[in-house]
Amino acid sequence: MSPRLRPTLATDYAIIANWIKDAQACTRWAGPQIAFPFEVADLPHLLEKPDSQSLVLADHRNLPVGFAQFWQRDERRTHLGRIIVSPAARGLGYGRLLCEQLMRHAIAKSGSAVLSLRVYRDNEGALHLYRQLGFVAVETDSNEEVLAMEYKV
Repeated sequence: MSPRLRPTLATDYAIIANWIKDAQACTRWAGPQIAFPFEVADLPHLLEKPDSQSLVLADHRNLPVGFAQFWQRDERRTHLGRIIVSPAARGLGYGRLLCEQLMRHAIAKSGSAVLSLRVYRDNEGALHLYRQLGFVAVETDSNEEVLAMEYKV
């Protein structure tokens, strides 16, 4: 069975929490509003956003190798966020699979004409992937550290 996107289960959060090793990794993944260290039991609540969906890319054993969320940003845009791949699975194509499946799912569920995301400018691997997937920079919504990107459906 090839990796597939599925809803996040309560048991997945302990696995995902182990991917976050320090405060910097936590901020880069989930934003400054989530303090590190956090309690694994609190993670579902900490990641909660209104009308968001939390999904994992599950491997052949149904264990998470990636995690992501999406939520409605405004009337025309759906935002993809908190995208992460297990450190042990990086460089194996899971990031692409996660993003491709996430994009299809978010478009199907939201009907949005635009997908948005934000990425740290020094995250060269993610920047390269997002560009390959068709995302383009939106400098007017960016800052010196973080680049906003959009994909038009």
